[in-house]
Amino acid sequence: GKCVSHGITLADGSRKSVGVVLPSTLTFNTGAPEIMECVAGSCEYKLAGSASWATSLPGEKFSVPGDSKFDIRVADAYHYICHFG
Repeated sequence: GKCVSHGITLADGSRKSVGVVLPSTLTFNTGAPEIMECVAGSCEYKLAGSASWATSLPGEKFSVPGDSKFDIRVADAYHYICHFG
């Protein structure tokens, strides 16, 4: 699909996923809280309950509560690290 993601568990037990979202508009559901860190490209995102889109650029992060969801809109490519917990 439009998102390629690889999960990793570090020696300290923390979980992360790294990947890329290709041009698309998608909805992701969360179990644990997430911090989405942009490492290249950009995206627009809208958290559950929000009426407006925000932009995330390289070096920026946004937080998503656990047991929630968010919409993501990508025009080119969005390379990310997702920090769980």
